[in-house]
Amino acid sequence: MTAPATAEDKRILVVDDEPNIVMSLEFLLRKAGFQVETARNGREALDALDREPPDLLLLDVMMPEFDGYAVCERIRQDQRWDRTRIVMLTARGRESERARGLALGADDYVTKPFSTRVLVEQVRTLLGVA
Repeated sequence: MTAPATAEDKRILVVDDEPNIVMSLEFLLRKAGFQVETARNGREALDALDREPPDLLLLDVMMPEFDGYAVCERIRQDQRWDRTRIVMLTARGRESERARGLALGADDYVTKPFSTRVLVEQVRTLLGVA
C-alpha cells in the first residue's frame, strides 16, 4: 500500500508579474510544505515547465510575453504536461473569461483579490494532499 501524497512531494509553479503576489504565494505555499518555483511571465513559465513539470501551476492571466490563456493552451496541447493541474488567477472576473480559462483546460479559476487560506486549501484539494 502506498503512502498518501504529502505537500513535500508536490511542486508548484507560481506565475505572476506582480512581485508582491509572487512573494506572498511563495511564502504561504512553502509554509504549507510545498516545493515552490516562480516565474514572472509566460515565457519563464514555459521554460520552467520544460525543465521539470510541476504538479500544479498558479497562473496569472494578464502578464507579458504570453498571457495566461496562451500558456494554459500550450500546456494542454503537450501531453508531457497532462498531469499538471492549472489554477488561473485573475483580476478579470467576468463569467465569459472564466469560461474561456476552463475551456482551455484550467482546473480552476480564482478571481483576485482572493483569500490565500482558501487558495492553499484549493491547491491541497486539487493535488490530493491531506
